[in-house]
Amino acid sequence: MIEKLAEQLVNLTVKQVNELAIFLKKEYGIEPSNSNTRGLEPLVDSSKKESSSSKEEKNIFNLILKSSGNSKLSVVKLVKEITGKGLKESKELVDNLPNVLIKESVDKKEAENLKNKFEEIGAEVELK
Repeated sequence: MIEKLAEQLVNLTVKQVNELAIFLKKEYGIEPSNSNTRGLEPLVDSSKKESSSSKEEKNIFNLILKSSGNSKLSVVKLVKEITGKGLKESKELVDNLPNVLIKESVDKKEAENLKNKFEEIGAEVELK
């Protein structure tokens, strides 16, 4: 039985080895170490680095209004100020909630500032 298991492990593809490592970590809390996996850890770590670096690289966001909260008029005014649209157009945007794109391709700092402004008046905003 041990010989068959060893043969199966030796014949795993790189993808299967990564899946096994993830499964063992998730189900049993077992993480690969350099001493007993001979090359398994770099494969797992590279996938972690890719996902974390893709999160770090995101510097441009779209500002999406999810809810106007209790102060709809204040939200309409802020939408008007941010978008440069007229009062009627801004009101129509706020009336078409949820998931209304307020501003796209905004840098991280500006997106956070705008999100904070909306949240201060009770609106719910998402950055994507």
